[in-house]
Amino acid sequence: MQLPGSCAHAPAGQQRALAGQQQDSLARRSTPDVAELRRGAPLLRPGADVATIAEVGGDGWGGVVMRRFEGKVAFVTAAAQGIGEAVVRRIAAEGGAVVVTDLQQDAVTALADELGAEHALGVKVDVTSRADIDAAIGAAVGRFGRLDLVVNNAGGCIVTSMPEDTSAEDWHRQLDFTLLSAARCIQAAIPHLMRTRGNVVTISSVNGISAFGNVEYAAAKAGQIAMSQNYAARYGPLGVRFNVVAPGTVRTPNWDSQPGVLEELESMYPLGRVGEPEDIAAAVAFLGSDDAAWITGHTLPVEGGVLTGPNPAGPRLPDTTAPKPA
Repeated sequence: MQLPGSCAHAPAGQQRALAGQQQDSLARRSTPDVAELRRGAPLLRPGADVATIAEVGGDGWGGVVMRRFEGKVAFVTAAAQGIGEAVVRRIAAEGGAVVVTDLQQDAVTALADELGAEHALGVKVDVTSRADIDAAIGAAVGRFGRLDLVVNNAGGCIVTSMPEDTSAEDWHRQLDFTLLSAARCIQAAIPHLMRTRGNVVTISSVNGISAFGNVEYAAAKAGQIAMSQNYAARYGPLGVRFNVVAPGTVRTPNWDSQPGVLEELESMYPLGRVGEPEDIAAAVAFLGSDDAAWITGHTLPVEGGVLTGPNPAGPRLPDTTAPKPA
């Protein structure tokens, strides 16, 4: 079975040219109120003021926005759309300041402007460049005076050849883009995170946990998990935490060129749907907040139950990367 969720959270401008394709994914949801009923904090929709408190009935929290990031500063990669954008909006809604980074300068500037200079700074960043990352981290600390949270969201499936045909160059490209990009951000941020006893949340994938295809991408994502565990052990005594979120298939603009695929995949999930960017943002907000102050070195799958096995009532998709018989 191949689960093409591996490319669901590839960042803007680096896997495909997706500028101008931002959209409110909730409008496409078959049950549009499911996220609001499940989450403890209302979502910050595009165009909403960050100070707005929405009333959400039946969620167990009385419709009050949690303010877990008051006085804190987050740095989010690949934040122009999809999961990264949802993370930015969630943290801003909970009172945090956010450094919005991506290769799409216009998109990050627009999002930062929408949230307001008090809450956000947009910076163009190529995560394969340590110089870009250093400059962006410096800009973040220069503007807001501190750094408390790094969210490594950049990375995507950029190698689509059969595993037996993948060149060493393509292996290096995939690892550089997905694994080393996270390592670069961590290295640049560590001195600041030690001062604030901050933390890192890296967005990996179920592909890094189980065999869903896309071998090179899966190896890079598994590397993120192992790297985070080792960083957690090394920097835990200094008060810095490292955790991972492993999404399944998530509805982002990166799927727009593959009409009908998400609908096919929905039936594979025991919970009956693919994920929304806000599902992942909620998990990041928990792990990145003081609610998770005694959690480090862990991977939180946010995947609709797919790691329990495919939904018995759903179809079995063919593994298109399986070796062909001679």
